[in-house]
Amino acid sequence: MNMRSPQPSTKKKMTLKRQLRRIFVMVIGSFLGVCVMLALLQRQLIYVPRKGPVSIEESGFNGGQLREVFLPVAKGVELHGWHCQPNAGNERISPRLAIIFPGNAGNRLNRVGILNQLNKLGCDALIFDYRGYGGSGGKPSEAAITEDSLKVWEFAKSELGFTNDQIIICGQSLGGGVATCLAWELCEQGEPPAGLLLRATFTSLVDAAQVHYPWLPVNALMYERYPSEDRIPEIICPLLVIHGKQDTIVPFELGERLFRAAPEQSYSGLKKRFLELPQAGHNNIMYVAADDVHQATDEFLIAIERAVKKEE
Repeated sequence: MNMRSPQPSTKKKMTLKRQLRRIFVMVIGSFLGVCVMLALLQRQLIYVPRKGPVSIEESGFNGGQLREVFLPVAKGVELHGWHCQPNAGNERISPRLAIIFPGNAGNRLNRVGILNQLNKLGCDALIFDYRGYGGSGGKPSEAAITEDSLKVWEFAKSELGFTNDQIIICGQSLGGGVATCLAWELCEQGEPPAGLLLRATFTSLVDAAQVHYPWLPVNALMYERYPSEDRIPEIICPLLVIHGKQDTIVPFELGERLFRAAPEQSYSGLKKRFLELPQAGHNNIMYVAADDVHQATDEFLIAIERAVKKEE
């Protein structure tokens, strides 16, 4: 029996199927490759430190008195930071301290404006560079930074002499995830801080990443998560959330959602507050809306101080 050769049209169909199959395999392979890269390199994408020593001289600090502080956190790993005190002539000085957990890029040198603002409000400020940032040793990760935040808290109490009801925890962007976790842990221990101030932060790092990579399964790939929305319902200290309406890095909607998840009022009866900044983005808040932020922070500190005195 003679076998007929495939017709030209049949050959074309077979060739087209093979080509489509190759293209499909290439697309799937590329997609999986990107997924693997995201999973393996996510810490390099999340943490963008400016390394090297940071001197007081280059800070241009003029809000008060600045001194270097050091905190051993692990074997061979020491965090470098600053303790900033208001000028002696400041009429607003009161025994309170703001611990600042900054964003994911640069180092503490980029937060001098925040330190100045807090000092002008009569508030001490404490900031440490994360591991791998500035002169701090080690490498950054969610687990390490979370562990270090508790040691920073203990440093503020044991070395600087502040009590729980005198310490405000402040978080900016990624630092909002760190600050929320610390406040949550302290509330779980029955030792809530005096307040929690969050600026331009997210519901979770996964949600923020999903905005920028909507075509990737980031929820399955990310192990650096900072799940603030899951934690904030248990935080019972006074809360102020500040977010720019024009934020394209951490969208405004994530800040709103995080705020909605928080309790309506604190254990001391203070209602939570949300400050919307219509013209501000993510990195220009201190330039576009410094006066609004200053006033809201001032009102927040005064309300906390009154609530503490009322309890006494």
